[in-house]
Amino acid sequence: MSRIKVIILGAAGRDFHNFNCVYRDNEQYEVVAFTATQIPDIDGRKYPAELAGDLYPNGIPIEDESEVINLINKYEADMCVMSYSDRSYEQVMSLGSIVNAAGCDFCMLGERHTQIKSTKPVISVGAVRTGCGKSQTSRRICEILRAAGKKVVAIRHPMPYGDLVAQRVQRFAEYEDLAKHKCTIEEMEEYEPHVMAGGVIFAGVDYEAILREAEKEADIILWDGGNNDTPFYKSDLHIVVADPHRAGHEKSYFPSETNVRLADVVIINKVVEAEFENIEEVRDNIRDINPDCVIIDGASPLTVEGDVDLNGKRVLVVEDGPTLTHGQMAYGAGVVAALRNGAEELVDPRPWAIGKLAETFDLYPEIGTLLPAMGYGDEQVADLEKTINAVDCDAVVIGTPIDLNRIVKIDKPNVRVKYELQEIGSPNLDELLARFID
Repeated sequence: MSRIKVIILGAAGRDFHNFNCVYRDNEQYEVVAFTATQIPDIDGRKYPAELAGDLYPNGIPIEDESEVINLINKYEADMCVMSYSDRSYEQVMSLGSIVNAAGCDFCMLGERHTQIKSTKPVISVGAVRTGCGKSQTSRRICEILRAAGKKVVAIRHPMPYGDLVAQRVQRFAEYEDLAKHKCTIEEMEEYEPHVMAGGVIFAGVDYEAILREAEKEADIILWDGGNNDTPFYKSDLHIVVADPHRAGHEKSYFPSETNVRLADVVIINKVVEAEFENIEEVRDNIRDINPDCVIIDGASPLTVEGDVDLNGKRVLVVEDGPTLTHGQMAYGAGVVAALRNGAEELVDPRPWAIGKLAETFDLYPEIGTLLPAMGYGDEQVADLEKTINAVDCDAVVIGTPIDLNRIVKIDKPNVRVKYELQEIGSPNLDELLARFID
C-alpha cells in the first residue's frame, strides 16, 4: 500500500514534536511538508535530514501556511495535521474547512500519542493563552521545590528559530549560554529568568533526547509550557494559568479547553487588576469544564527598577512580543506600571517603526500604542533598537521579562518592570507542592 501523505501545520515547535513522536520512523506515513505561521522567517527552510530520520534523506520542506491549498494539490496530500496553538475555535475550524474543501483530512493528535513518559516526577505548567503568567508560575514552583531541597530542572517548550541541528538539545545554566546558543529575544525572555535564579533549563527540538539529558541531573522535571500548548510530557501534576482579562477564552481557544480539562490545578492570575465579573466568569467556566480541579487565585505584583521619575512624562512602553501579537493582549505589565507611576501619555511608536517592526504592526494592527519586543533575528533586533531610539518620548518603560538593555542600546532614560506570582489565600502552591513532594 502507498504511504499516507501528510502535511503538518505548525509554527516551529509543536509541529516538530508531533513529527518526532508519530511520523519520523513510521512507514505508514510520508510527511511531505511542514507549514509555518505566527513566527517570521521560518518558511523557506527545511526540517533537516539529520533530525528527520532514515525515511527522509533529503529533509522536509517548510512552506508558508497561506499556500496550504496549493501545497495539498502539489504534494497530493491525504491529511493535514493541526500542530500549533493559540488559535480561536473559529480560526481552527476555518482552517479545517479550507483543508477539507481541498479534499484533505484534517487531524489533531491526542495526548496519548504525543506525551513522553519520564523516569522522574513531572510538574507541568500551561496556560489558557499566551501572556497569562506561566513564566512567573514556573519560577515560583522552582523556588518552593528548591527550598525543600529538591533539584529541579526546567524544560521549556520549543522555540527553535536558528540552526535546528545545532539546537537539537540545548542546556542553559549560565548567562553566557544564551549567547553561545544564539538566542532570540523571545528565547532569552524564557531562559534568562531561570538561569539568573540559579536554575538549569533545557530546550531544543528533540524532546525525548532533551528529557533523557535532563533526567540525569534532576529530582523533579518542570515542564515550562509555551503559548497555550499542552505538555509534551506525561505529568504527575498539571498546573494551568488563566487570565480574567481574556475571560471566556478557556472555552473558545485551542487547545485552551484541553489544557483546563487536563488540569489538576488552575491559577486565576491577575485578580487584583481584573474586573470582578470577569474573574467569576473564568471561575464558573473552569468549574463547568473541570469540576474536580483545585482553583488558586493569584496576582502578579509589579516592581519598577531604575532611577527615572515617570510622573507627567510621555513614555514609550515596550511589552513582551508574543503577548501582544498572537496573544492579543491590549496591554501588559509595562502599561500598568507606567500609569500607576503617573505617566501622562503613552507614545504611539508606529510613526517611527521601521523594517521588521513596521511589518509586525502591519500584521497585528490591534497592538496600537505599544511596542512589541520582537527579536527573532539580528535584523529584527536592530530594527527594534532603531525604533526605540527614534521615538519622540521622555522615557522608556520596559515590560519584557528580560533586561532589554543587555540586548539593545537605548539612548533614553528607561526603567524595567518586573513581576512575580503571588498566591492569594488558600489553597496555594506551598500547600499543593508539599503534598506532591510527600
